[in-house]
Amino acid sequence: MQKIIPSLWFDKNAEEAMNFYVSVFNGSPAKKEDSRIISIARYQKGMETPGMPEMEGNVLTGIFELNGQRFLALDGGPIFKFNEAISLYVECEDQEEVDYFWEKLSSDPDSEQCGWLKDRFGLSWQIVPKQLGELMRSSDGEKVKRVVNTFLTMKKIQIEDLVKA
Repeated sequence: MQKIIPSLWFDKNAEEAMNFYVSVFNGSPAKKEDSRIISIARYQKGMETPGMPEMEGNVLTGIFELNGQRFLALDGGPIFKFNEAISLYVECEDQEEVDYFWEKLSSDPDSEQCGWLKDRFGLSWQIVPKQLGELMRSSDGEKVKRVVNTFLTMKKIQIEDLVKA
């Protein structure tokens, strides 16, 4: 049983976001297809949300999984927005996977840097090849400096450029 479940606050599009994320992860090159919506509880008529217009039919709580990782989503109105202080980290096996997730998730080119992007819901993601961690743990300190200086100039991480650094 997963003890810690990240909770994602959306304005009024939690269901759209859950469906989008599930489709992205089920379509990934890894072909795991273990992403799914588990349940949705909806606001009922008469449920009051302070400062919000009627929310009937919107997502009160939605539980979904991406590659076996459970999340909770809710429609809470425009009070809170996502920011870069929290992001979802996707460790990719190869450049194909990096390219896939980057293409599917990135929707704000101005926010892209060092493998970070924002999706159309404003949620930040880190799309990182596992090779980056391996290169960063090298015992060759000069190699690590070159790798860091290389990836700091990138938007989407290019594995070949890191290896050449």
